[in-house]
Amino acid sequence: MAALVRRDDPETLGAARAAIDRVDAALATLLERRAALAGRIQRLKPVGGFRGRDMERERRLVEAMARRAPSLGAGRLAPIMNAVIEAGLRLSEETRDGEERR
Repeated sequence: MAALVRRDDPETLGAARAAIDRVDAALATLLERRAALAGRIQRLKPVGGFRGRDMERERRLVEAMARRAPSLGAGRLAPIMNAVIEAGLRLSEETRDGEERR
């Protein structure tokens, strides 16, 4: 992970794109892990799915992320995290314990 968050300054377009590809690969892995954890949370909550969203918790999450990524800020991170959260909720509705519903 350290290699992904370390600042580098690629000298060429190809090197810059390769760096983005590495970050995107890590993001995909992390997003899948996050979705799996969110699915577990949905099964533990008394009211799951979109009705069980905790908007205050989501706001705090975005604020915490903005402190780690100040150049993006909460305003840019909020729609990204909303999309991540909604994708996870849709996935949890489509799957159960990691298996597709039939």
